[in-house]
Amino acid sequence: MHVRLQAALFLVLIVSPTCGYPQAVSGKTSTRAYATEQDATPPDQTTDSSEGKQTKRMFGVVPNFAAVDANTELPPLTTKGKFTLATQDSVDYSSFIWTGIISGQSMALKSYPELHQGLAGYGRYYWRAFVDQASGSYFTEAIVPSATHEDPRYYTLGHGGFFRRTGYALSRVVLTKTDSGGTSFNYSEIVGNGLEAGLSNLYYPPEERSLHNTAVNWASQIEAATINNVVREFWPDIRRKVFRQK
Repeated sequence: MHVRLQAALFLVLIVSPTCGYPQAVSGKTSTRAYATEQDATPPDQTTDSSEGKQTKRMFGVVPNFAAVDANTELPPLTTKGKFTLATQDSVDYSSFIWTGIISGQSMALKSYPELHQGLAGYGRYYWRAFVDQASGSYFTEAIVPSATHEDPRYYTLGHGGFFRRTGYALSRVVLTKTDSGGTSFNYSEIVGNGLEAGLSNLYYPPEERSLHNTAVNWASQIEAATINNVVREFWPDIRRKVFRQK
């Protein structure tokens, strides 16, 4: 249940060396389902085309569908579009790789001794981690936002200093864009992760099923989502300045 947080913390260790410069480039991340709308560069944009450019995956193994490029306005997602987005985040090949990584990490740390070790133990960790990430995606990107008419995508700020951009990324956990273009409390993230934490009680060992553990799991998911937003915000900078990619 805490694997997503551990993995997100790992990403922060990677991103932190690139975030020291006071003025970052403009950049927002892109969704896979709507990449075509983001290809056109605004006429008044004079920055390097590689600045702010997002990829479908971060570090090659972390799905990045719910992120939108800088200075990009997209039409509202339909309910079908939200479920498509959640599906992309859940079953893309990178999702299986990432699940494998965090499952191995969780088993190595013996996060759930009841699942045991070895190949059979890894399989038990793996399918639970996969259900965690898939149910989390559907609750936060499709089911809850469809009911609350919220936009589950992350609209990167992409300009300003490190602290401004970090503050913006943190705020997106509790605030989000609505389908009508306004801003509202982020029920999708807060309630959606709570539903995922509750659902996990159905398939984790009985020893892990308690109100306290569910609350800890929910808090861990919120913290992981917060860190993920920060990594998303600076991912264009990491690509350009660390990996020298355009």
